Amino acid sequence: MGRRTTLSIGEPKIIEYFTKIPKSVLTPEQIEEILEEHKQSWGLANSVTVGKFIAFLIKKAKLREFEIKFPSTLIRNFYRYSWGEASPLAIAASLKPEYYFSHYTAMSAHQLTEQVPKIIYLTWQQSEKARIIRPLEQKKIDWAFAQRPRISENIAPCNDHQICILYGMHTGSLGIIESQGPEGEKIRVANVERTLIDITVRPFYAGGVSEVLKAFKLAKDQVSINKLAVMLKKIGYVYPYHQAIGFYLEKSGVYKESAIKIFRKMNMNYDFYLTYQMKDKDYSEDWRLFYPKGF
Repeated sequence: MGRRTTLSIGEPKIIEYFTKIPKSVLTPEQIEEILEEHKQSWGLANSVTVGKFIAFLIKKAKLREFEIKFPSTLIRNFYRYSWGEASPLAIAASLKPEYYFSHYTAMSAHQLTEQVPKIIYLTWQQSEKARIIRPLEQKKIDWAFAQRPRISENIAPCNDHQICILYGMHTGSLGIIESQGPEGEKIRVANVERTLIDITVRPFYAGGVSEVLKAFKLAKDQVSINKLAVMLKKIGYVYPYHQAIGFYLEKSGVYKESAIKIFRKMNMNYDFYLTYQMKDKDYSEDWRLFYPKGF
């Protein structure tokens, strides 16, 4: 029988520690901190590196390793660890503290969808930079919305889900709140008003325009329309997304005219589009808006 290593000797104390810690998903740096803090009390040799420690816990105990590999060179690959099982949402929440859950994932967090999305959307807010605002032209709006939208390819598999990283414009974390994830962890997520704006702007990250309309219906008892209007103005989109939001509010059939009127009173100087690359379209005179035929 071979000589027992200090890891084998310290195994009961190590397992007891990891069983009691509340954090379900750990970074390599956090595991290294734990090792350095407890190495002496666990009786581990100085030669026990974090790599050896992790490999031992994966082989001998309940530590699970997740490699989250993104195709983009702008986003590094991540290694994450959990003691036992961890939900894909908890793993996604651990990637970077500045990321926040958005679009379909935020809809799910606020019960604004009856679906169970298999893609987890995280938005990475870009740094503040000078914006060049060019005047709108109808022909440029028409051309832009006749094209396919640019869709993020920053997608990595995670168990039976996928994690998709989106680049968001700098808004100073407007409408981003702290909430609680499925395993009690703190998460950052777009609030209801911000979610409705985001999915109006990018319906293809929300299951499409029918899902967006349903989200507006389900948001009735949660959303402040005044707050939504103020937030939209603060974000300062060039495109007139207020026309699409007003259309959704009216089409949902659950909001008072006084709420819808907030958006009716905004300028409507251009024809606009509910989504991209629509082949067959209907047109709303009230909102100067093209939308999918039969919608």
